[in-house]
Amino acid sequence: MAASPQTSSDERAFRQAISDIKVIDSDTHLSEPYDLWTSRAPKQWKERVPQVKEIDGKRMWVIDGNTKMGYATPASVIRKDGSKIRGWGFMQCKIEDVHPGSSNIKERLRYMDESGIWAQIIYPNFLGFGGQRASQLPEDIRLISFQIYNDAMAEIQQESGNRIFPMAMMPWWNIELSAQEAVRCHKMGLRGVNMNNHPQSHGLPDLGHRDWDRLWEVCSDLNLPVNFHIGASDESASWFTDLPWPSHTPDQKLALGSAMLFVNNASVLANLIFSGVMERFPKLKFASVESGVGWIPFVLEALDYQLEEEVPGASEILSMKPSDYFRRQIYACFWFERKGLPAALAALGPDNLMFESDFPHPTCLYPAPLSYPAQGLAGIDHETLRKLMCTNAAKVYSIPV
Repeated sequence: MAASPQTSSDERAFRQAISDIKVIDSDTHLSEPYDLWTSRAPKQWKERVPQVKEIDGKRMWVIDGNTKMGYATPASVIRKDGSKIRGWGFMQCKIEDVHPGSSNIKERLRYMDESGIWAQIIYPNFLGFGGQRASQLPEDIRLISFQIYNDAMAEIQQESGNRIFPMAMMPWWNIELSAQEAVRCHKMGLRGVNMNNHPQSHGLPDLGHRDWDRLWEVCSDLNLPVNFHIGASDESASWFTDLPWPSHTPDQKLALGSAMLFVNNASVLANLIFSGVMERFPKLKFASVESGVGWIPFVLEALDYQLEEEVPGASEILSMKPSDYFRRQIYACFWFERKGLPAALAALGPDNLMFESDFPHPTCLYPAPLSYPAQGLAGIDHETLRKLMCTNAAKVYSIPV
């Protein structure tokens, strides 16, 4: 059993101040149980879908019988005793070594109750934060692997009593299949979709191309927000190898690459705005996940200026400023920021920002997920707190509160 998180006096006071607010944590992760796919796969697929096998004394994720997909690490930095691992040491852990709430739903709910969290949004680990590892799967088992994952997520949501809300992974390598899967997942009760942000590197149109309007139309009609988690493509997954200088230590690369990965989502959102997707689908909501918020005022001011200065006839493409589209349709998550958060609030207002903790990943707020908001939100009025900690996310993900 993991140790209960210890609370500081600041956090206790903050939790008391928001005791009437159902806190929604808008970014957490699931360490996929080893049998997630094999326990649900039809007989003809059981030996081919993702599963864990011991090879040369190491647990490995494998597909198609024995094709290695990497070490079966839970990507959790919280040990079973409740202590937190710093640096790359977490990659040596086995699933039984870490906080049981990393993969077990009852234990996750226990942790949430102890931490003052009422609901959580969940993203994947193994197949990539945006499902980009589909490109490593044999073509004939891609779709069944994604559908089994989404089936499991619908079961988890139900098992949690509608307190845990996983985002559905889209089969991004096929636009029509993505639209069909969005409809199927909506029927199962899932509340949003999770997308690879760079399909053009795999021979598909980029997300601004009108071919993707088929998916955007479905998501708009069904009120399914489209989520872009950091590291959600092959390109952004190079944050550790390509971005830091070679002279840095592995732990330095982890910290530096993580920080720079946060702002990578700025390019995704900027491209979406300029593409006209939000012009064509004014009701469609997008979420920038685990990207922070302090960079947003600068980027929006830059986009407004550059569009006016450098794009003759911009009004024929976009009827509003880029910053106006952001305020209307884009939401972003904060967790560690204390200085950047007030600046983003001043620039945007209170309606586009959502709290997250990133449990149980390296940057997570464990063991006191509400301690950082307690300091960053000091002096904020109660109604704004309610929006940031609950109702903004509830609106985005159609969660009754």
